[in-house]
Amino acid sequence: MKHLLNTLFVTSEDIYLSLDGENVVVNREKQVAARYPLHTLCNIVSFSYAGASPALMGACAERGIALAFCSPRGKFLARVSGQDQGNVLLRRTQYRVADDPGQSCRAARAMIFGKIHNARWSIERTRRDHGMRVDTEKLSEASGKLKGLLPSVMEETSLDSLRGLEGVGAAAYFGVLDEMILNEKESFFFRGRSRRPPMDPFNGLLSFAYSLLAHDCAAALESVGLDPYVGFLHRDRPGRTSLALDLMEELRPCMADRFVLTLVNNRMVKPTDFIVQENGAVLMTDQGRRTFLQRWQEKKRETLTHPYLDEKMQWGLVPYIQALLLARYLRGDLDGYPAFLWK
Repeated sequence: MKHLLNTLFVTSEDIYLSLDGENVVVNREKQVAARYPLHTLCNIVSFSYAGASPALMGACAERGIALAFCSPRGKFLARVSGQDQGNVLLRRTQYRVADDPGQSCRAARAMIFGKIHNARWSIERTRRDHGMRVDTEKLSEASGKLKGLLPSVMEETSLDSLRGLEGVGAAAYFGVLDEMILNEKESFFFRGRSRRPPMDPFNGLLSFAYSLLAHDCAAALESVGLDPYVGFLHRDRPGRTSLALDLMEELRPCMADRFVLTLVNNRMVKPTDFIVQENGAVLMTDQGRRTFLQRWQEKKRETLTHPYLDEKMQWGLVPYIQALLLARYLRGDLDGYPAFLWK
């Protein structure tokens, strides 16, 4: 079983990372600010334009430490990856499945089934826990629509039709997401998805969570020998980790959306953690980003029982387990890909 190690988040824009023996050295203005042993890390995510030394990038690649670079505002820029893991036969199978619309649909529909199932249970959890504070009739109607889509999703054989069903489900889910926001409604609200750039604080939180989750999914896929750039539902596009986007679909409602709702509803983030630019774009402050990342790490250390394996594990291992199950499905060890079904 893979062990969940630490993730080093570099949030200051003037930090340069280098290597000294078996340690990551954090440098500010050519002065050493901190050191972290490489063997304690599984990920490094830098939000600094200063970057990292070639020696550190090589060491991370050799040790399988995922090193990602993002802009100070959270936009993904690049990821360092070393020699491919696994064997060439697995990737050849992945490519053949991706080239066959029918086989692609069989894999993708399980992921979309998981996404719609998890979105429904996120709504149901809000109904259960906060029935006196929300419009239960509105939430019940959306939950019913999502439940009604599930049989159609598992019977679908066309990728285009599957995308249509996913769109219907997303509309029903996002249509009640604002109802699930319980505090600071004058600042935290959801009127629709906006990105590149986000136009309100809640969308800013969602975008940041999705960026981190996509990185984790890409690293997980690489760790089991799959190509994160060749997907089944998301088709090939230069620079896009399509399979990582496929894998994260089922995890969005329970790992990202639910996490953001917890931040807002428990007042872990505040309106002062955001700034509004002249063009209306809403960005997190340095303090807001630090709070977000600290809570994200805490979330990944929480435990749950995996619904398919029936084993206790940390939330942060879920993308790796799903990547492993996907690899086993592609190898023919499983009759179907078992999506992560959360309650």
